[in-house]
Parts: sequence; C-alpha cells; structure tokens
Amino acid sequence: MWSNFFVQQDEDGRIGVAGAGQAGGLGGMKGGRGQRRTHKMSDSQEGKIKLAFFVSIIGVTLTVLGMGTEFWVELAQPKSFSGNQTCQMAHYGLWKGCIRTLWVADIDPERESCGPAELPGESNCTYFKFFTSGENAVIFKKTTNKNLNIASAVLALLSLSMMVMGSICIAMALSKGEQFFLKPASFCFILSGVLVLLSVLIFHQSVLALLSSDHSIPLHHELSWSVACVGSAGALLILGGLLFIILSLPFSPWQKCLPHKNSAT
Repeated sequence: MWSNFFVQQDEDGRIGVAGAGQAGGLGGMKGGRGQRRTHKMSDSQEGKIKLAFFVSIIGVTLTVLGMGTEFWVELAQPKSFSGNQTCQMAHYGLWKGCIRTLWVADIDPERESCGPAELPGESNCTYFKFFTSGENAVIFKKTTNKNLNIASAVLALLSLSMMVMGSICIAMALSKGEQFFLKPASFCFILSGVLVLLSVLIFHQSVLALLSSDHSIPLHHELSWSVACVGSAGALLILGGLLFIILSLPFSPWQKCLPHKNSAT
C-alpha cells in the first residue's frame, strides 16, 4: 500500500506527496500551483516609473490648461487708431475669441499697440462656429481659415486621447507589476507630445492666414501664454515618453560602465 506513494521535494524546499494514478495527478496539479511565482518590479524601479509619470502628468495638466483658455494669440490695433480715449484688441484660442476695449491711458506710453489683454476693460467673448454651422469668424474685418483652425483643434483632442491611453498603461504597469506596459505608454506619450506641437504649428499658420485675409486695419500679433503652456507640455510629454522607453529596457544603458562584483559562493 505504502509502496504506491513517494515523497518528493520541489525546488522551493516544500515537501509534497504524490501518488500513482488519480492521486498522483492531483498531487502534480497542487505542486504546479505551488511553483507559480509572481514577478513584481522592485521598489526602486517602481519609484522611477512614478517619477517619469509625474513628468508626464505635468505635461497633461499644461495641455488641458492651454486648450481650455483663449489666450493663444493677441491681435492689437494701434492704440491711436480710433482717435479717441479707447482702443481695441482681440485674443482667441481653439474654441473662443474675445474683443476687448481698453483705455489708452492705462497702456504703457512706450507701447504702440493696444494691450496687453490683462488690462481692465470691456470684453465681448463668443464661441467659434467652426464645429457647428461651419462659419468662419471675422475679427477686425479679417476672416479666419476654418480648415486650419479645425485641424489644430482636432490634433489637440487626439493628443488628449493618447495621454489618457498612456496613463491607463502606466496604471496597469504599476498595479500588475509588469514592465511590458511601459512600451505602449511611451508610444502614447511621445505621440501626444508630437500632436500637441503640430497643433501649435498649424494654429500659427491659421493666424498668418487670418492676417493676410485683409489689410485695411493694421494689427500687431503675438502668441500668448496659452501657447507657451502647450509648447512646454509637448516637450514634457516627449521627455516622459523617452524616460518610459529607458525604463522598459532590461538593463540601464549606464550599467555597462559599472564594474561587476563577483558574488561569494
């Protein structure tokens, strides 16, 4: 009876009983379950991933801040153009534009154009109709190019979707302890950064097209702080994606230069 059973010890030092026939199959299944190990990343590796993710999150925050504001560009008339005590300027972004009326006395005497937009004054803001009725906007007798404006907005929205996908991949990598998710996350963040920068470039082209549509009113234009936020966000997103690529490697590139220590036997 006892000759049908034998005692075996697995590699982990656990002792199991296995038998012939059905009992042996059950013992083998239990032994197989006992040999399964979970591969978790080290605490230092997890800390590096969280640091790179923090850099990417800053880029995401700056992107949302820049996309939601209407200070991408400022268009200012000469402050003496109206010939009275007020002057007009405009500023707009991806979704909305504003016409502001400022007091000439509040403007810096050395400044020739009206502005900046932070000065107190009356403001009239309206949303663009590019995405609803398809109408172009008219700003100081100049007409926008809706195709360029729509392309810039669509690229910005696509970049946001890639940021969400990248964030999901990082959340999966941290929760499951698998570095495999770092590679798709790096692709998503790098692509989102490139799309953000392309959105800024196309928006600048739309501003130039607006200025060239009419020359009856002289305007001074300059890109505002929203573009600075979005441009910085694109650089941070690309940097975060590159950091995830480095962290996804099986070894750090600089570890080749470090001397190897022989382990004691």
